[in-house]
Amino acid sequence: MKIGFGFYVQMLNESTMRFARQCGATHAVIHLVDYTGGRPARSDSQPVGNARGWGWAGLTTELWGYDSLCRIRDELQQHGLVFEAIENFDPTFWYDVLLDGPERSAQIERLAGIIRTLGQVGIRVMGYNFSLGGVAGRTTGAFARGEAESVGVTEIDNRPIPRGMVWNMLYAEPDSAVTLPEISEDELWDRYRRFLEDLIPVAEEAGVALAAHPDDPPVERMRRQPRLIRKPEQFEHALRLVESPANKLELCLGTLREMPGSDDTDFYAVIERHARNNEIGYIHLRNVVGRAPNYHEVFIDEGDLDVARVLRILEDAGYEGVVIPDHTPQMSCDAPWHAGMAYAIGYIRGLLAGFRS
Repeated sequence: MKIGFGFYVQMLNESTMRFARQCGATHAVIHLVDYTGGRPARSDSQPVGNARGWGWAGLTTELWGYDSLCRIRDELQQHGLVFEAIENFDPTFWYDVLLDGPERSAQIERLAGIIRTLGQVGIRVMGYNFSLGGVAGRTTGAFARGEAESVGVTEIDNRPIPRGMVWNMLYAEPDSAVTLPEISEDELWDRYRRFLEDLIPVAEEAGVALAAHPDDPPVERMRRQPRLIRKPEQFEHALRLVESPANKLELCLGTLREMPGSDDTDFYAVIERHARNNEIGYIHLRNVVGRAPNYHEVFIDEGDLDVARVLRILEDAGYEGVVIPDHTPQMSCDAPWHAGMAYAIGYIRGLLAGFRS
């Protein structure tokens, strides 16, 4: 098992790369999408958004080319970090793949080109979230120990999605008078099946794994649209739609713990099964309290997830992939995000050292 560090695109600088290595990370998972959408925002804060979602997509598309990805890879290597994965396609690349619109075929070809480029650069995993509503409905508050600021969800966002928005970002000027038609869950799964059938063969040839992130929040509908992976058993369904070593999970354990059905199944057996079957692209590890649609994120050592048990399961299952603490509460100091992330990575490293001694 390898310790990874998640970089938002604004963090791709020498200082944050040094910080990641100082924390003990050896691998990098990069968000190339600018979730600030052009709005002034702290570069290290989680996106929450407003009526326009996270704002404009397509602000960093120049970073997806071969030369740019090689430059990022080489800069990471200079700091002792392996460029393991990219997380999330830019919505401008695939809005009609998600919406089944007129540009779908052209956009599938663009995604195929991106996957081939990742293979050429040596990036092993492309994480994605096949979702119309995206990560919506979050709020911030003093949810963690000692009144540390974190994020949570208290209700389902039932506002319709305006035309021009998908995945909680804008790809065209939104028209509030025209909203996306509500579709069925079966229709969403059919769109997803076609996505996999089109791109898994490309990923196989390129030596890249496509890793599916579950829906966060994991509720039945968000912004009046269905959610794809919102129950533990739907991980299995996603994997069986197109069976391939290139079809994997971006296993977000915080989201899995948030799922209402996670209390009615052997939660830890789900993790063990996918680890033993080599079905995980990489893992998000954070802790939460509560279940959707009412939960909040907390420090890694204080929530409903038994992190020590999870790491022991992964070790015993022979999991050799990357684990990143994807989110963390912000601590009361001059570097709130950095302190929280260093605490989370240190906690994970300490547990692993204890298991291995």
